[in-house]
Amino acid sequence: MKYLLSYTPEVREALDRNRPVVALESTIISHGMPYPENLRTAREVEEIVRSQGAVPATIAVIGGRCKVGLTDEELELLATSPEAVKVSLRDLPVVLARKSLGATTVATTATIAAAAGIDVFVTGGIGGVHRKSPGDPAQMWDVSADLTVLGRTDITVVCAGAKSVLDIGATLEVLETLGVTVLGYRTDRFPGFYTRDTGFGVDARVDTPEEAAAVIHARQQTMLPGGVLVVNPVPEEHAMDPDEVERHIADALKAMAAEGVTGKAVTPYLLARLKEVTGGRALQTNIALVKHNALVGAQIAVALKAGK
Repeated sequence: MKYLLSYTPEVREALDRNRPVVALESTIISHGMPYPENLRTAREVEEIVRSQGAVPATIAVIGGRCKVGLTDEELELLATSPEAVKVSLRDLPVVLARKSLGATTVATTATIAAAAGIDVFVTGGIGGVHRKSPGDPAQMWDVSADLTVLGRTDITVVCAGAKSVLDIGATLEVLETLGVTVLGYRTDRFPGFYTRDTGFGVDARVDTPEEAAAVIHARQQTMLPGGVLVVNPVPEEHAMDPDEVERHIADALKAMAAEGVTGKAVTPYLLARLKEVTGGRALQTNIALVKHNALVGAQIAVALKAGK
């Protein structure tokens, strides 16, 4: 993997000098938000990371290389190109071989970031176990590769929990089975992306970047496989009502089943439906939580370097 990595000078210098670097995914740019909100948010998130003393490294696949850090022109390309492929782990060899434009998912971004020596990765929400479609009890158990990667990769992922469209209880069970440490940042509850509380708890609560860094450092010292998931609830003023979200998700699942949507198209479909039926409020919540995660993730990355 390391031979396939290509760095911007800013990221390369930061890694060489052992400065804090924060990885950022690119699927949120190409598939998670419409233009121009996606490009504006990507730029603002990078600036938030820099404002806290860390260096942003947005990750994507361009020209047969795993890019660790993007130029502004490359950010704009991902934000505007309809040809950008959503790259999960199974897709990575194909996209590299064909030199396609690829936007990396949580699983792929975490894998590339770890190979580059980056400790902290910020995203919106992780994938997990999908809910079954109504009236289809025989549906296969659909589990995101995000969980598998978290269970075997030494990286800390800062997010607003798992996406609300998922089966949260089953997702947490898989994380527990894989031995992933789940920390609640200033919360005892596991958030659900648009909402602050899914009704489930976390393994432990931390209230400062230094507390989070201490747990991450302790895990690294144990040499246990896998990483740490830091869940950071969306700010209260931007959170959506859980009952409203559940109602919209139920309707979207029925529509998805009727239209035959499956596989990696499921999450983008459901998120797009939520944005549509909420009149754009879901998009604004998405933007707010990503920025908040960038702030907290950068602070944790700085604290982690300071504590070593």
